[in-house]
Amino acid sequence: MEGEKIMANTTYSLIIKRRTIRKFTQKKIDEKTLEVLVNAARLAPSAANLQPLEYIVVNDKNLAKEVFRHTKWAGYISPEGNPKPGEEPTAFIAFLVNLNIAKKAYYQIDSGAAVENLIIAASEKGIGSCIIGAFNKKEVSKLLNVSNNREIVFLVALGYPAEQPVQEDRDDTVKYYKDSSGVLHVPKRTLKNILYFNSYND
Repeated sequence: MEGEKIMANTTYSLIIKRRTIRKFTQKKIDEKTLEVLVNAARLAPSAANLQPLEYIVVNDKNLAKEVFRHTKWAGYISPEGNPKPGEEPTAFIAFLVNLNIAKKAYYQIDSGAAVENLIIAASEKGIGSCIIGAFNKKEVSKLLNVSNNREIVFLVALGYPAEQPVQEDRDDTVKYYKDSSGVLHVPKRTLKNILYFNSYND
């Protein structure tokens, strides 16, 4: 696409290249970098500027392994898509909503904006990510000492990538798969089938 050539080496190029990662090296992410990622999330748009989101960084090796035990991965290809021993994320960030100030109708939109900021900032630093909504909320909340007036919206698993998933434009399926070489292929609906100008055309 012509627009992609114009925007080479920009944030747009990071967005184009970013893929969900489910295999990680065990290189530790330094604490300052994790703080920078949370700051990127913090500065995302927020409805009415209520800013109901808070964050717990899990970078203790043993605690991260405990959190990992309560997560589910890659539903279409489970258990093949699960990180194997030695491929687990080295950190997690729990996105919390402060129920005392959140408006139910909007905090999920806030969460989406914040997590996109975070994963793009991570990608710029060479860090892979996976947004996890399938986890045992009760057990993870207990592990992280989450109070009753906070709720974990989702987790973001982080680590340096040990795989390079491939994106492919397809309209016939949404199911990602691994080929015979173990490379993950991720279908994305084509632009021509989701883009409309000025009105919807069936």
